[in-house]
Amino acid sequence: MTDLHLVLGNKNYSSWSMRLFVALRVAGVPFTEETIWLDTATAADEKLRRSPAGRVPILQHGDLTVWDSLAIVEYTAELFPDAGIWPRDPRDRAHARALCAEMHAGFLALRTELPLNCKRRRPLQSGPSDAARADIARLADIFAAARGPFLFGAFCAADAFFAPPASRLRSYALELDGPAGDYAARLLATPAVVEWHAGAQREEMVIAKYDAIP
Repeated sequence: MTDLHLVLGNKNYSSWSMRLFVALRVAGVPFTEETIWLDTATAADEKLRRSPAGRVPILQHGDLTVWDSLAIVEYTAELFPDAGIWPRDPRDRAHARALCAEMHAGFLALRTELPLNCKRRRPLQSGPSDAARADIARLADIFAAARGPFLFGAFCAADAFFAPPASRLRSYALELDGPAGDYAARLLATPAVVEWHAGAQREEMVIAKYDAIP
């Protein structure tokens, strides 16, 4: 099963792509990848040619196209049941899925005010809003509850889904203290996350609306 092909957005800016790349890389799932450069004149058409939703990430597997990072994680977990994409224990697996769904659908203030920008290393001039601080407090609770090096001991999809917010916190100088900060540091030091950030550093494209955030 080496013909999995991922269509991703810019490594510097695409948090949805980051979570999927990290999940599959840590699990040892083989894939090829290509980048659709976001915020260009052709990006929307390029995404629509590959997916009816017109968003990245996208998984192409033969004549099958799967879009949405949660759906792709579930599909690859079925293809590679022994890869550890989800925890083995059914209760842990349900908990991990709930965390992924929460990250997938929530944290709107965090996403809006602190967009992923892997190259950034400076705080917001005005600081985060109360809503964003509430999101950060929720992240701290989740991170502090890690049961081992990662959320469920061994790395799983839930950890991959929280790699982008951990990166956001570092980018905007909002590092967490105590066990939550320790978990975030371990997550950011994971080789797949380091690989993603290295790729982001090599990218030359700048999206002004993100880089201009004071």
